[in-house]
Amino acid sequence: MSWRPLAVLGLAQFLMVLDTSVMNVSISQLVDDFNTDVTAIQAAITLYTLVMAAFMITGGKLGDLWGRRRSFAAGMVVYGVGTVLTAAAPKLWVLILGWSIIEGLGAALVLPSLAALVGANYTGQARATAYGVIGGVAGAGIAVGPLLGGWVTTYLTWRLVFAGEAVLVVVILLLTPWIRDAAGASRRTRLDGVGAALSITGMALVVLGVLQSSTWGWLRPRDTPVEIFGLAPTLFVIAGGAALLAGFEAWERHREAVGREPLVRPELLAVPPVRAGLSMLFVQNFVLLGVFFAIPLYVQVVLGLDAFETGLRLLPASAAMLVAALGGASLAHRVGSRLIVRVALVLVVAAVLWLVSTVRPSLDNVQFALAMALLGIGMGLLASQLGYVVQGSVGETARGEVGGLQYTAQNLGSSFGTALVGAVLIASLTNTFTDRVTADPRISDTVEQQATVRISAGITFVSTDDLRAALARTTVPPAEQEAIVEGYADAQLRSLRVALLAAALFAAAGFLATRRLPTGPPSSVE
Repeated sequence: MSWRPLAVLGLAQFLMVLDTSVMNVSISQLVDDFNTDVTAIQAAITLYTLVMAAFMITGGKLGDLWGRRRSFAAGMVVYGVGTVLTAAAPKLWVLILGWSIIEGLGAALVLPSLAALVGANYTGQARATAYGVIGGVAGAGIAVGPLLGGWVTTYLTWRLVFAGEAVLVVVILLLTPWIRDAAGASRRTRLDGVGAALSITGMALVVLGVLQSSTWGWLRPRDTPVEIFGLAPTLFVIAGGAALLAGFEAWERHREAVGREPLVRPELLAVPPVRAGLSMLFVQNFVLLGVFFAIPLYVQVVLGLDAFETGLRLLPASAAMLVAALGGASLAHRVGSRLIVRVALVLVVAAVLWLVSTVRPSLDNVQFALAMALLGIGMGLLASQLGYVVQGSVGETARGEVGGLQYTAQNLGSSFGTALVGAVLIASLTNTFTDRVTADPRISDTVEQQATVRISAGITFVSTDDLRAALARTTVPPAEQEAIVEGYADAQLRSLRVALLAAALFAAAGFLATRRLPTGPPSSVE
């Protein structure tokens, strides 16, 4: 087994994962550097994964048209341009352009080709090992990202991480000839532009609706650009996106029926292991990114720790994920992917529930570390199986399309995890804080009325020190200020627990998708 192609592909996978984990531990610093709030950074993180998800299917098809190695190299060039722009970003909108959009577009070309190229360069047991290594490298990115990003952010600047990524992009491009191109690539066909537009717009609207729910409100409008029949536009935006996705499916079936090549063949989703694997990739990334959005808020905003200390506390999960992903690849031939995935889900649910119990005013470092390590083991076992199942269940000619679907599921899960967990957190914070203010006898009716009006207009997740400083600039009496701060501190902890419980519930729902996973090595279907 030659390790040279895997080294190049693994390094590219490492870069794709590193970005998000660095951003998650740098939330507080980004808020300060760009004079913004947590919601804006949440939007930037969500947009990055959304751009990848929305363009991933198109990226997979372009790999078929151009050749997967060429598409991989083109994506790395685009990604490198984005890292340079991000490193130099003077304003938040430039960060969003460089990181969320340009890097996201580059990744949408790189990742589907990467998945197909792993399958093209390895066969048999070597292929299973290669996909396990790719999953392990993803774990390494999550392991190194919080620690490296936290240290650089705290003692230097987060911009250096992206400058270093630009150097790694150059190294990857120089070593790309080590990779053998996939057979059957560079086919003569036209891109399905209508299908691409429908899929991109549909996914964008669904995620946008979920992301903006904390600002617009679900039904009763708050800070909305428009009202529809007196209601917030949230559900209408989500429904519009769902309708476009339904139209995308119908269009793809029509295009195939008239003998024209669709953007993605609908029959691929009819392969049971592929459908199950994609569903589990969505669940895995929903839970992982949701937890990795909520926990840094707890560690940095509630506990007041810096980015490096945050990275240290995420390290048990990241390191355990790396070890479990590398070790899990060899287990599939012995016990089958279905059993491994089900065990992994049990571990993930137990770990997130354990994390819920550790969200307190002061951190129990031992309990927190053990819970994070358990989460990493579960996530690592999932990472070791799902890519192998999805790619191993189709033939060589379908690997590019399935790679696009694979990373679409992953990044849609990441987008929904960040957006929905964030929305649940803000909604719970708003409701709980309102209840605390209303029920506290130390707060006068006048101040209570002012506070509830302000809360209903929309609040964000800030530190109690920031809230105390803001109250000090008002005419609210000191005793009532302290009562409001105490109520907000309690609401913060409760909202974090509710957000993590939502992630645990979603992980438990993942059991429904495991019935179609193979009990042994996957068999390919052309």
